[in-house]
Amino acid sequence: MYAAERQQAMTQLVRQRGRISVVELAERYDVTTETVRRDLSMLEDRHLIRRVHGGAVPADALTLIEAGLPDRDVSRIEQKQRIAAAAVDLLPRADSTVILDAGSTTVRLSRLLPPNLRMTVITHAVPIAAQLAGSPHIELHVLPGRVRRHTHAAVGTETIEALEQVRADLAFVGTNGITVEHGLSTPDRTEAAVKRAIIERARRTVVLADSSKIGVERTIKFAELSDVDTLVTDKEISASDRRAIEHAGVEVITA
Repeated sequence: MYAAERQQAMTQLVRQRGRISVVELAERYDVTTETVRRDLSMLEDRHLIRRVHGGAVPADALTLIEAGLPDRDVSRIEQKQRIAAAAVDLLPRADSTVILDAGSTTVRLSRLLPPNLRMTVITHAVPIAAQLAGSPHIELHVLPGRVRRHTHAAVGTETIEALEQVRADLAFVGTNGITVEHGLSTPDRTEAAVKRAIIERARRTVVLADSSKIGVERTIKFAELSDVDTLVTDKEISASDRRAIEHAGVEVITA
């Protein structure tokens, strides 16, 4: 079966079933799960289906392309908590500067920052700023900008210009999708611009993302895999995905 025929059959099957998993599609068409994820990404780009965690649903089954922060905060809670805990071990020495990107996993990381480790934290995320505002060991810098309702994060020209004035030892960044071909991606152009600026202003970049983001491609790419140093994810990452990401030069830590 040619790729185009397989993708057409997948589209019809998703419409008939209402929801189908990546694993079932791989078994049905005798291809790898990575091939299925690429097929689904192409079909989603053509608005024929909508990707969800572990599979796909019809294009009209969901109304939001980008889930808001409250919705994301209640999905894959255990994995995100373990990822955040593992990220604590990557914090630099005392008196360093760290940038925390917006996201449900970075919010969890902000709650786990050691109370005896002095540091400067720069963030554009309102929930993170609120979490750290009263911490005596943290010098908090909140970036300016327009706050998006979906992510509760400041974006825009002011945010980018403020980031251009700083230099950080480490940045923790979230993403909506990770593939070797498309790099790191997100649905919103303004969010992508801020994430790109964060990576540019950090000496080292650590991506915090659960395994449901791996193999997913969103519209706007904000970084190549070669632009980041480490990925912290959960143990559900497939062996082939891990090899591909490590082959691209990224250290992979599972939690």
